[in-house]
Amino acid sequence: MEALNEIPAPAARRLRLQTLSRLRWLAVVGQAGTILAVYYGLGFDLPLGLCLILVALSACLNIVLRIRYAASHRLSPVAAAVLLAYDTIQLSALLYLTGGLTNPFALLLIVPVVVSASALEPRITVALGLLVLFASAVLGIFHWPLPWFTGELIMPRGLYVAGVWAGLAACTAFVGIYAWRISAESLTLASALSAAELALAREHHLSTLDGLAAATAHELGTPLATIHLVSSELAKELPADSPLADDIRLLVTQSKRCRDILSKLGSLDGMSEGPLGRIALPVLVDEIASPHRGFGVTLAVRAEGDGDAPTCRRDPAIMYGLGNIVENATDFAEASVGIDIGWNADRITVTVADDGPGFPLAILDKLGDPYIGSRKGRQTKAGGGRDNDKGLGLGVFIAKTLLERTGASLRFENMIGGGARVRIEWPRRLLEAPAA
Repeated sequence: MEALNEIPAPAARRLRLQTLSRLRWLAVVGQAGTILAVYYGLGFDLPLGLCLILVALSACLNIVLRIRYAASHRLSPVAAAVLLAYDTIQLSALLYLTGGLTNPFALLLIVPVVVSASALEPRITVALGLLVLFASAVLGIFHWPLPWFTGELIMPRGLYVAGVWAGLAACTAFVGIYAWRISAESLTLASALSAAELALAREHHLSTLDGLAAATAHELGTPLATIHLVSSELAKELPADSPLADDIRLLVTQSKRCRDILSKLGSLDGMSEGPLGRIALPVLVDEIASPHRGFGVTLAVRAEGDGDAPTCRRDPAIMYGLGNIVENATDFAEASVGIDIGWNADRITVTVADDGPGFPLAILDKLGDPYIGSRKGRQTKAGGGRDNDKGLGLGVFIAKTLLERTGASLRFENMIGGGARVRIEWPRRLLEAPAA
């Protein structure tokens, strides 16, 4: 079970647990239906009890995984490989009881390889392919007789069984390579389109900011210069003991500061290379939380870990993703929101917890999917509220997707004493890595 919690391959290369569970339910129904049809419909003698026990094991595995993990949970490559290997072994055991390679359903052994080739790394697919070839070779030699009419026994010669094994091996290799190539090309195309869209959006944003900066500097430069000049003259003429002297000096200082700010608006792209390009994670989280203070909810940030606090980039994906989760927590909290930051040599965790009504149980295991949400926001004393009708739909979906692209894993849960909690965890090496 620990393998299910391993992090991180890119999200695009991680299977959803729900996908494998649905395929396994399909296999359970198909296997059970076929066994019962052969035994009761055709009247063939087969070890019914043992076959149904093997089918029940797959059903029990699905039930356990469904209880332990949310439907939207994404598997690490190792966890997905373990589950696909189990499916291969379970089907091999069924085939062992029902004729081995002489069973027409032996062709289904290639299914786990096809699933792996379409979604997992090539080395995992190769390992599964070797497992299929080994299992089929064993089934070609050792197996119970194929269920058939009473008094008749089908025992193909060794050459025929070898031919079936060779055909299965060729089919596994061909279909696996084909599925892998199609998947790799689709992923490459999607990545290229995404990179192009991000580059275009960034260039458009920068060009828009450049234009706004130039227009702002042009429009505000003259009135600010006038304000600065007039306030400077007033500061010279006022007596030193005048009650307005401090206010006039403050006006002079702030008008000069505004002029300095306007003069720097044209160099927005220099911050990423400057001393503020990297920041301690507790400081970044506090910066993200600051805009959500002052809405009737106490927002506390606590940081504790082994060694020095980790540093990270001002990654827009992290800032937006965490900001969205903190905003949701303050929207639905009754009185307080706590943000706990912890770290050690390998892992970094950020936990956002509120004392609100918690996540509805009907959607808890689906959070992170688009258009899922029904939490009712907190009402203010004035009877309004901050986005009270806003559900946890696209916002959480986008936040979860962005954070997973940085290597994070998210867990949504309700606390025993009431309230909701979101736990975000990164491998430290990924969060502290320099920008690509």
